[in-house]
Amino acid sequence: MSLIIFLIIGLIAGALASYIMGRKQELLIYLLIGVVGAVVGGFIAGLIGIGAGGIIGQIIIATLGAILCLWVWRRVR
Repeated sequence: MSLIIFLIIGLIAGALASYIMGRKQELLIYLLIGVVGAVVGGFIAGLIGIGAGGIIGQIIIATLGAILCLWVWRRVR
């Protein structure tokens, strides 16, 4: 996957996760949340054995990872 597609998926996932969790952020924060969520979600999906097929699957996994990251951030903070 190219870096540009990865960043676009991260941006979409970060925006979706922030919307679901009820947080309004700036564009750069959406991107950071989504990229971290994509890494975390991909790692967890790999441990469980779930494959993300296609762009939609990757966005879903990244969004779930970003939601998990935001949830943990709220609990720690």
